[in-house]
Amino acid sequence: MKDIARHAGVSQSAVSFALNGRSGVSDDTRERVRQVAEELGWRPSTAARALSGEGAATVGFVLARPADTLGVDSFFLQLVSGIQEVLAERHLGLLFQVVEDVDDECAVYRRWWAEHRVDGVLVVDPRTSDPRPDLLDELGLPAVVIGGAPDERHPGLSTVWADDAGAMASVVDGLYALGHRRIVHIAGLPGLAHTERRMRTLRAEAERRGLTGVESVTTDYSDAEGAAVTRRVLEADDQPTALIYDNDVMAVAGAAAATGLGRRVPADVSVVSWEDSALCRMVKPWLSALSRDSVEFGRTAARELTALLDGGPARTVRVPVPRLIERDSTGPARRV
Repeated sequence: MKDIARHAGVSQSAVSFALNGRSGVSDDTRERVRQVAEELGWRPSTAARALSGEGAATVGFVLARPADTLGVDSFFLQLVSGIQEVLAERHLGLLFQVVEDVDDECAVYRRWWAEHRVDGVLVVDPRTSDPRPDLLDELGLPAVVIGGAPDERHPGLSTVWADDAGAMASVVDGLYALGHRRIVHIAGLPGLAHTERRMRTLRAEAERRGLTGVESVTTDYSDAEGAAVTRRVLEADDQPTALIYDNDVMAVAGAAAATGLGRRVPADVSVVSWEDSALCRMVKPWLSALSRDSVEFGRTAARELTALLDGGPARTVRVPVPRLIERDSTGPARRV
């Protein structure tokens, strides 16, 4: 501050007012101080800002999932890319941590809040019975829930959500039109709100059409479990003619497992991936997939959080429904 004051020809208090956006200096002085600060390479001290109650200039992101499933999950890689893009524009850091479960995640939030480590958090994987919104309300920590549904009980939290029910209905519509009556949904982790929404929608669509050979099987999202469940359902007496996978990794592994059992894709079994990625176009046949702009999903969530940090109201924002891109892995159901 002494260096900036000397170069700008003002007092140190004027520098403090100008750099912290406080009244007490003219617009001309504020601009001159900022220009000098930029020339001298000044950046705000995160630790000092935290001690003075001005914030940490950091956003938190905790992920309670098996660590060994993250490296191949294209959705989270793209989501974080979009988040980081917006945060970089605001010179905000991203503090990322992987934990074992939601209890550990809540402990991290309490610690971050007590230590003034973050100004707000991005929350993913909403649960059907989720303690995190109540905790964040209690702490007064600004938060955006990614992938949740509108929740009137937590008006202080913003929500960015996608219509999983509508997306699942569109997939079932497409498969039903191709003659598929036995459909297995190889789902992700049980207890996640979006997993439950997809499973409920599949059951509702099956009941509406009078289908009995339809079910969901939960997994840990890994290629190993995706392949194992695929082999199990295809070796059953009442084997399905179509498989819906909750991510691209399981879909690729499942298609390979089906081929290993002598099943032709799509002549014997059709395959649909919930997430589209380069993986879906690196195998033969190319996989039909639900496509969404996951990077923009991340940007939207980050923008909503920065709006909260700027004093804006909590909002519920709906992103476009993922659309089904039909490729070579889906076709008419085989005759039985």
